Amino acid sequence: MKLITLTPKQFKEFSSQHPLTSFYQTKEWGELKEENGWKSHLLGLINEKKEIQAGCLLLSKMTPIKKNMFYSPRGFLIDYNNLDLLKEFTEKIKEYVKKEKGIFIKIDPYLSYQERDINGEIVKNGENNKKAYENLIQLGYKHFGFNLMQDTLQPRWIFTTTTKGKTIEEVMKDMDPKTRQILRKNERECIKVREINEKELPLFKDIMAHTGERREFIDRPLKYYKEMQKHLGGEKGILKILIAELHSKELIQEIKKEIKQNKDEMKEREKKYEENPAKMNEKKFHSKQKENQNNIDRLEKKLKHIEKINTENGDIIPLGGILFLIYGNEVLSLVGGSYQKFMEFQSAYTVHWAGVKYAIEHQYERYNFYGITGIFDESNPLFGLYSFKRDFGGQVVELIGEFDFIVSKPSYYLYKISFQIYHSLKNIKNKLRK
Repeated sequence: MKLITLTPKQFKEFSSQHPLTSFYQTKEWGELKEENGWKSHLLGLINEKKEIQAGCLLLSKMTPIKKNMFYSPRGFLIDYNNLDLLKEFTEKIKEYVKKEKGIFIKIDPYLSYQERDINGEIVKNGENNKKAYENLIQLGYKHFGFNLMQDTLQPRWIFTTTTKGKTIEEVMKDMDPKTRQILRKNERECIKVREINEKELPLFKDIMAHTGERREFIDRPLKYYKEMQKHLGGEKGILKILIAELHSKELIQEIKKEIKQNKDEMKEREKKYEENPAKMNEKKFHSKQKENQNNIDRLEKKLKHIEKINTENGDIIPLGGILFLIYGNEVLSLVGGSYQKFMEFQSAYTVHWAGVKYAIEHQYERYNFYGITGIFDESNPLFGLYSFKRDFGGQVVELIGEFDFIVSKPSYYLYKISFQIYHSLKNIKNKLRK
């Protein structure tokens, strides 16, 4: 078999149908990374009939030692259980990388290691890809371990909800009751979701900047979101950004209607009681009247609060948003955030639910909540990240992990030393800034 450079059309036809495909393995992702100093390579292994047997998007970047590192994000697109095919593809890729002055090839296949349930427990007699792992090790790939925290380039642990062949009602039934309650409450409280356009990217950037300050991470610059929109949005159909908004003026009207309804009920009940007290249980009458009055007191308090929010922020108020990447068999929630001052509205539930419904309605296999950790007890400081996603229903997915295939050992160890020095200097610089 022969390794060739594929045309964008050839690569798309192959990758879009492959069971391990993701947005990372698209020419569009390669074009986006080229905006950030990478070079993209679309490669395919073809047989005598010129049929593609394996392929990948390979990214390369010059390192401080003047040689290239290579990375196939969530790649390769290959049957990892076929040792002979994997061996041949590895040998051909190695030859290619060597000619391109490469040091190593990093891969983090979009392949589960062992099946797990919603609680992160291994499913007895469940599916696994341990043979694929063993094949990679046998061929000389260096595994970075079965890490539990988020310390690889892409998350090794993710949480997904199966959506294909299910109705909205069926998915909602599998949710934690608290999650259903929040979603219904948000709907009643006039929190609505819409997709933003390219001109509104600064709004999403502002949401992410505020979230970064709260969670202590450095967000991407606006330029990066514009580049993502350019390469993945529009007609490409891979990128969608949804935001949740509070329609405060509409909510004010709904609260006023509810107050009036309670007052009307009290008046009607009082009228009936006065006309014929013998026909109405006095204890029940007073109990119902008190219930209505408590509702009115609560609603009037809420009305004042929403009117204040409306006066300070306007009729339609952005609460939070999520950037989705939609490709292959899934809808994936990549990054998202919300404004701290509007956290009471719990908008993240509504935006994720909009993504889940999109996956159901367009018959995607799953909705991917993306990264979690592999520690499933409450002592884990990131347990809340997992428990939030778990409450939508679904399963934990443990991916096979990150591997390096070393092409040049001397250059690899020199690169590792230079990489450590660079990060040490960067950490010192960041400390001095504080």
